[in-house]
Amino acid sequence: MAEAAVAAAPQTAAKSSKTVELSTAQKAAAVIIALGAEKASLLYKFMEDEEVEQLTLEVARLGVLTVQQTEDILNEFYQLCLTNKAVTEGGLEYARAVLEKAYGEQAAAELLGKVTKSLKNREFAFMDKADIKSLYSALRSERPQTIALVLSYVDADKAAGVVAQLDEKKQIQVVESIAKLDSVSPAAIKIVEAEMHNRFSNIMTDTNIKVGGIDYVADVMNNLDRTSEKNIFDGLSDQDLADEIRKRMFVFEDIITMDDRSVQRFVRDCDPRDLVLALKAANAEVANKLFANMSSRMAQSIKDDLEITSNVRMKDVEEAQQRIVGIIRGLEEKGEIIILKGGKDDIIA
Repeated sequence: MAEAAVAAAPQTAAKSSKTVELSTAQKAAAVIIALGAEKASLLYKFMEDEEVEQLTLEVARLGVLTVQQTEDILNEFYQLCLTNKAVTEGGLEYARAVLEKAYGEQAAAELLGKVTKSLKNREFAFMDKADIKSLYSALRSERPQTIALVLSYVDADKAAGVVAQLDEKKQIQVVESIAKLDSVSPAAIKIVEAEMHNRFSNIMTDTNIKVGGIDYVADVMNNLDRTSEKNIFDGLSDQDLADEIRKRMFVFEDIITMDDRSVQRFVRDCDPRDLVLALKAANAEVANKLFANMSSRMAQSIKDDLEITSNVRMKDVEEAQQRIVGIIRGLEEKGEIIILKGGKDDIIA
């Protein structure tokens, strides 16, 4: 519970670089230590035995933290506690108003996004331990709507792993269903519980929880391989829906929308061989954008390699492009680069 709480808290601008390097489990351990033995023992009562064991190990291994590190971590935890309290007492809209006044619009949106995900995941916490193979085995014979509902409660990478194993027709149906999900009634969740009782249990809630939606399915699509992604987009019957999903995704071709500084930053982390493979099937705009943001020596080296690289499998090209996209998305999560999604972001130079 403590670990999940700390994981959900947003990073603050005041964090030191050392704090950023701490894992989620280490941050949870830092909170436990700061609380003291008596208060920590009260918190342990709400945790599973396995969580207590893991947290205790982290506490034992943590070592010494600086005063600044401890202060930064506790600040994250405090922000999350305030957010949870506002959501519980007044609902999401009330919480949004309170948080926007306290932290500003962007920070409030980040807090609410992580807290609602945390609330949702608590209802289906038992699925956190299920791997992709187990989830697929449990879901493959279910209706697309049921699969969509269940996948809306797992991490996007797991959902993508399940979707990738479905047949092409069901892939499209499931993605459409996830994108069109909004709030789900307790009765509907009870039906899913009955259908999946051999695998899942305790799928219940007293209030409607927002699940799925276009933002979530865009995250799922970002985790799919390029072949599955293309198949789904080609097969979606609702073109407006497909366009809306694309707006919220980041794909390799979207490099042309990035600012030069961000391109220069991610290029530094790319394997030159991946750049060569990725550019074998890239359009001229993407190639020009990349070459314009490399050193002249690096650009010439890659151009030379492109000339002598032949008989490349499309699968290898797509995997290279996906690795580059993974680097870009990872840097965005750390706040080191900016990705414009659907024209929604205002950038101040």
